[in-house]
Amino acid sequence: MSLTRLLAIAGFVLAGLTVLAVEWAARRPGSRIPTLGDVSALVMRYDIGGFPVGRLAILSFWFWLGWHFLAR
Repeated sequence: MSLTRLLAIAGFVLAGLTVLAVEWAARRPGSRIPTLGDVSALVMRYDIGGFPVGRLAILSFWFWLGWHFLAR
């Protein structure tokens, strides 16, 4: 395994652990940090002239994620 691949994997693991830590902190009683669900709901409500830009952004993100990690 090359060093570049190892660093990329380590970076994704670190990003995942960071997301889990922030979500855990957001779910503590009295926390002012929004949960991932709250942020997603806010993004999905975003419209410009009746065009659902937020929903398109979420759909594009999931498409990108699937294309890069699931398409082989």
